[in-house]
Amino acid sequence: MSAQLQEAPRIRRMVPSDLEAVVTIEREVFLFPWTQGNFSDSLDAGYHCRVLEQDGHIFGYGVMTIGAEEAHLLTLSIAPESQGKGWGEKLLRHFIGIAREQLALTMFLDVRESNHAAARLYERLGFRQIGKRKDYYPAMGGREDSLVMELVL
Repeated sequence: MSAQLQEAPRIRRMVPSDLEAVVTIEREVFLFPWTQGNFSDSLDAGYHCRVLEQDGHIFGYGVMTIGAEEAHLLTLSIAPESQGKGWGEKLLRHFIGIAREQLALTMFLDVRESNHAAARLYERLGFRQIGKRKDYYPAMGGREDSLVMELVL
C-alpha cells in the first residue's frame, strides 16, 4: 500500500502562466469578474499579486497595491470548493504582513454590502468600516454599495 504525499499549500507570487487558473476562479466566484487583462495589468504594474497553490493547483489569489504608506487590497478570492476552510484568512494575513513589511500605516479594502461573510472575516482581523461608496459595484439589475474598511497597521 503506498500513500501519496501531498505538497503543503503555499502562498507564492503570481506569474503570467497563473492567469488562466486565476481567471477561472474569478469567474466562478464573481458575477462581474475581473478580466485576464486586469490581472495582467496588475502584474505589469508591480502590484503585490499572490496565489494559493497546492500540488500545482491554484485555489486562491489576491492583489494589493501599496503607496503613500497605504495598502489597498484590490481583490482576494478562494475557489468555491476551498471556501470555509480558513484559506481566505490565511491569504489575508499574508497580505497584512506584506503591508507591514512595506511600512504601510493603514490598509484599505472595499467589500460588497451584501457580502456578509467577507465583512465578518475582515472585522475579525481588525478592519473597521469607515465609510460607504454608493453604487460602487455592478450588480444584477443595477449597482450595489461598497463598505470601505480600514485596518490600522
